[in-house]
Amino acid sequence: MAEYQENGARLGWLINRQDRQVEIYRQQQSVEVLENPNILLGETVLPSFVLNLDSIW
Repeated sequence: MAEYQENGARLGWLINRQDRQVEIYRQQQSVEVLENPNILLGETVLPSFVLNLDSIW
């Protein structure tokens, strides 16, 4: 994920289906880890984007 951030990505999600875990990467912030979330929001990067994770789990 570091390479994406170095190239300007402001938001990144690493979805681990096996553990039902999502790591959220934001520029100049610590990684946030979510356990079994239902949705992911695009925050200020993609303001109206919502990813429903029900079909992924």
